[in-house]
Amino acid sequence: MDERISHDKAKESIEAKTRWFRSLPLAERMEMLCEFTDLILEVNPQIGKRADAEQTSGRLRVVAPA
Repeated sequence: MDERISHDKAKESIEAKTRWFRSLPLAERMEMLCEFTDLILEVNPQIGKRADAEQTSGRLRVVAPA
């Protein structure tokens, strides 16, 4: 992982963040997933018990900025 500090706004784009995340080894990605999950559960312990989620029907399209 490259830990140099940069103030370049281009490095804050979703594409740049995706490239950075993909550059991590799988073990580090999983560790971050666990840390994010712990943070979410700490902020909102009831998040897994929500009943207002709705299932989508049909296809789902993900749109990314050009």
